[in-house]
Amino acid sequence: MILIVNTSERTGGAAVAANRLMKALNKNGTEARMLVNDKKTDDKNVFEVPGKWRKRHDFLYERLLIVIRNGFSKKRLFEIDPAYTGTDITKLPCFKEADVIHLHWINQGMLAMKDLRKILTSGKPVVWTMHDQWCSTGICHSTGECTKFQTHCAGCPLLQTSRRKDLSWTTFEKKKALFARKRLTFVTCSRWLKDIASSGMLLGNQKVINIPNPIDTEIFMPRDKNGCRQELALPQGKRLILVGAVNMKDYRKGPEYMAKAVNTLLEDTEFARTTEVICIGNGASDMKTFFHCQVHAFDYVKEEALLSKIYSAADFFLTPSLYENLPNMIMEAMACGIPCIGFNVGGIPEMIDHGRNGYVAEYKSTEDLVRGLKFLLGLPEESYRQYSENSRKKVLDCYSEAAVARQYDQAYRQAAASMGR
Repeated sequence: MILIVNTSERTGGAAVAANRLMKALNKNGTEARMLVNDKKTDDKNVFEVPGKWRKRHDFLYERLLIVIRNGFSKKRLFEIDPAYTGTDITKLPCFKEADVIHLHWINQGMLAMKDLRKILTSGKPVVWTMHDQWCSTGICHSTGECTKFQTHCAGCPLLQTSRRKDLSWTTFEKKKALFARKRLTFVTCSRWLKDIASSGMLLGNQKVINIPNPIDTEIFMPRDKNGCRQELALPQGKRLILVGAVNMKDYRKGPEYMAKAVNTLLEDTEFARTTEVICIGNGASDMKTFFHCQVHAFDYVKEEALLSKIYSAADFFLTPSLYENLPNMIMEAMACGIPCIGFNVGGIPEMIDHGRNGYVAEYKSTEDLVRGLKFLLGLPEESYRQYSENSRKKVLDCYSEAAVARQYDQAYRQAAASMGR
């Protein structure tokens, strides 16, 4: 049995990906369960770490310690994680029954460094999927332009202190000692993250492989566009640009670039007359004032069937994220046959084949985003149909549940074999 460990069951991109992997493995004949701090459903294969109030205390206590170590500043409070607090999951029945432990995103009170040490010395094979850069850095999830993690994190630019041996330095030392105990199998969802992680001092001698996230292509599939628009009370005869994120106000998702690109497009009277925006995610309703056109807002949507209909109702998906690994929303849109536009960053150019299923814009270039929007909006019907088919085919070939489950099965077998199992 594979035990997938993630902080949340449903909230956030890592949670969605981990949950989908559990279902993909079970569907393809590999028994898998999930252990989380924050359970949202009644799925019998998902187990919750006990102790509601203790978990709440751990989360708040860790944030307080970060504030204290950061010179009593709350800046970047949720962009860094030192893994101070967590739970010893090795005592739980589901851990004891597992053949392989598969770690995912385990921060914000799920696992502390001491808990990770117990897992790595438990004698069970461990596979660790990286949904960001945290495993290869001291405390941050995204290094941006900082390269200190390649040698040794210290004097972190995300912290408000001037000490060299700061929180990033001490946490880096703890990770170095932790990873030195055992050779692990780290999995990155994109080739971009694999290259970044392998270049760092912490994972330079570890096994790092690339396996993408899976998606259920029987839920996320092309649907009748006019029918979806009618069901969702969206206008017929308009060109609808979809934008979205778990949190629409997260600056890393590029909301300012998003609004500026669309509003620049709308300066053309023809586009202003025919184009409207669909916005999906937490804070979607608040985004109505950002765009100079009609905005149809869907605040955070959990039901995947409904998400699929929203994607299918759109013409294109615009995602000017400033940092991405292998974004679920691009995968979901493409599975529904919706061409995408995004910056040339992270794993996005691995997903969007420029000129075949979408448009990859120059990083942080609003002008190029506008060119991409005009290009896709100007596609003849037959060309648009081809882009749509190419989008769907890319997902079926690369991200289907069966394809990803097979790759993980091999990774689990190799991890077990390395321990003589």
